[in-house]
Parts: sequence; C-alpha cells; structure tokens
Amino acid sequence: MVKVRMKDLIDKFNLELISGEEGIHRPIQTSDISRPGLEMAGFFTYYPAERLQLLGKTELSFFYGLEDPLKRKERMDRLCTDETPGIIISRSMDVPEELIEASERTEVPILRSNVTTTRLSSRLTNFLEGQLAPSTAIHGVLVDIYGVGVLITGQSGVGKSETALELVKRGHRLVADDSVEIKQESENTLIGNAPELIQHLLEIRGLGIINVMTLFGAGAIRNYKKISLVITLELWDQKKVYDRLGLEEDMMQIIDTKIPRMTIPVRPGRNLAVIIEVAAMNFRLKNMGMNAARQFSERLTREIQTGDYEDTEY
Repeated sequence: MVKVRMKDLIDKFNLELISGEEGIHRPIQTSDISRPGLEMAGFFTYYPAERLQLLGKTELSFFYGLEDPLKRKERMDRLCTDETPGIIISRSMDVPEELIEASERTEVPILRSNVTTTRLSSRLTNFLEGQLAPSTAIHGVLVDIYGVGVLITGQSGVGKSETALELVKRGHRLVADDSVEIKQESENTLIGNAPELIQHLLEIRGLGIINVMTLFGAGAIRNYKKISLVITLELWDQKKVYDRLGLEEDMMQIIDTKIPRMTIPVRPGRNLAVIIEVAAMNFRLKNMGMNAARQFSERLTREIQTGDYEDTEY
C-alpha cells in the first residue's frame, strides 16, 4: 500500500509546484534522499533514480557552470526518469529551463522550497522515515505508566481493558485500547498509537464504550508512546510454573525489535492494575542498574558459599 506521494510533501512542507503536475501522485518508496552532485558532473552509473532528488546551491552552481548546452540538456534528461518520484529545488533558486523541459516530457514533478538545503533535507528525511517505517497492529492495550510505555496483551476477555481503566483512575495515561498500531521508527524504537477511529476510547464489557478524555480529562490520554515493556495476561494454569524470583528474562519480537515481556497469571483476588504499576516501576529501576532479584540471588549465593546460610527444617 502506498503511504506517501509527492502531493503529501507539497501539502506538508508548503512546496511550490513548478512543473510536472501530472506526476504529483507518484509514490515515494524510500526515505533516503539523493543530492545528485556526481550526476551533475555526468556520472550516472550508480544514480539512485528511485529516491527523492534534492538540488541545492552546490549542485545548481556546478550545473550553471556547464557551457555546453547539449551537456546541460543531457544531464537533466537523465535526471528525470520514470522511477524518479520528484525533484526539489531549495533556497527558492531559479529552476533551469532544461530541467523544466525534461520534467514536462517525463511528468516528473519539480518543486521549490525557500528552506536551506541542509534543513530541508533533514525535515524531509524525518517525515519520510516516520511515514515509511515498518508497521504492524497488535491486539492489546497501550498505557503510559510512570513514563514507561506498557503494552498489555492477552486473550480476549482476560481483563485488559478493565485493568487499563483502573490504571487511568490511578493517574496513568491511556494510549490505545483493543488495537495498537506500531511503527518501528529506528532499530530499537517502537512507537505505538491508536487508530484514529478509536482514539481515546475504551471498551468495557457490560458498560460499553467510554471516552477516557471526556471522563478523566486531557491528562489521562496520550496520542503515542514508545513501547518499552510487554505484559501478557493469561488465566491461571495450575500445571504451569510461573517465575517467582524475576530472574527469567523473556523477550517478544515485534517487527525487528525485541521487547522485554512478563507473563502475569490472572485469577480472582489479584489486583492486576497494582501489579502492572509495580512492574513498570521495577522496570525503571532495572534500567537504572537496581535489580532486586539479581541482588537477592547474589547475596544468597554468597551466604551459601561462606557457610553462614543454614537450612532449617520446620
């Protein structure tokens, strides 16, 4: 599915359309941006035609220095291909006539911006990386707990939404309920948000759909949050052995990123909201180098090795 077209850049960055209006719906497939300096010198062997092309002062100064009109025409003709999504001129510089002519023949849109080349390149890259980042959707609830993005997963009806409601009442912020859209913005960064249709909404069985922002205020919601921890809720299984010390480290892979995961058994009498709240605080402490389970294990090992630990039978 096409995520970004040239028209989106025109609207987002207020770009001026110079020529090639027929091509403004061309798709952009990569966030990489090319500044065709070597191409202006005639070296097109490795020309990345599929990238958005950005011409700044350096490239155009070299181009205007070419005295042979045939070379100037040939360079611009080769710059505009059927793969090229578009060409942007920075600094509000004049657009070469040769480029306009080539654009009209190939329908490659030529745009112009008044922003400096480096700043424009940075803005375009950040926007395209966000829009073209690998994405997926996961059934669950995403809550911001003490600054930690906690993704709560589990089978339908296990109590994810009810737990999220209790967390919101305790002062934490809801990001998404039922469906969480996740983008991998960098190698180890996953950003979650709610689909626009169900943003700020929470579904509670027996109660229906509630608007968290209306009931609890703007401080009870967030539009997006980095996912740092996954907590899976599952019905208590008598035959399963659950981690009691916290030494086991389980990971869940989402797209290409691995996230720490904890499994919390659900049964009557357990306050899931408090447990998840404490899990988020403990996760923060671990990131600060304070791991209570590991410290206890090391202390116990030392006691056993020194002989001070005595096994007492009752």
